[in-house]
Amino acid sequence: MTFPPGFLDRADPSPDPSFYDSPRFVTHIDDRAIAAVGALYEELGLGGTVLDLMSSWVSHFRTPPAHLIALGLNPDELAANTAAAETVVQDLNADPALPFEDATIDAATCCVSVDYLTRPVEVFREVGRVLRPGGLFVCTFSNRCFPTKAVRGWLATDDAGRVDIVRAYFAASGAFGPAQAALRTPPRSPGDPLYGVWAAAAGTPS
Repeated sequence: MTFPPGFLDRADPSPDPSFYDSPRFVTHIDDRAIAAVGALYEELGLGGTVLDLMSSWVSHFRTPPAHLIALGLNPDELAANTAAAETVVQDLNADPALPFEDATIDAATCCVSVDYLTRPVEVFREVGRVLRPGGLFVCTFSNRCFPTKAVRGWLATDDAGRVDIVRAYFAASGAFGPAQAALRTPPRSPGDPLYGVWAAAAGTPS
């Protein structure tokens, strides 16, 4: 997939920290979709030191990993995340460089936020750098979003197209093996659909 001009633009280009200045102690998907996120993390065996990108006050693990690093925009939300052993306030759209050494993270997650990345390939490449070889990066998403902050390419397609977009981010980064994808909630059922796309780090990109 190529990203045409305007694909990564947004209706609201203002700095993200302003938009997320006030904490939102809510969940952005329904309970069944949340359960599907936790089930996927458990099935994939995510553990050890895990980096939760674009995190908030909850990270949706059934059992928190040994050391969860919650990286997000709102310090109040991050401080309320009881699963987090460490928090980092960072706007990945302003600065995609992660503040971690190479190959020091066992797994990474991004829950219902990949649609807001305006520099996704740079972020995915950074995730690949900090992951240990073979470490999984798991992106989950639904069909809900803040439409003024999601990139235009995301809004212009359907759920299958969004799966393809995340696969393309993985491929374009050059930092991962082939991506896998699955609908994790029952098809054509009421409620929020939950999709997962994940891949294993190939090691530090050259």
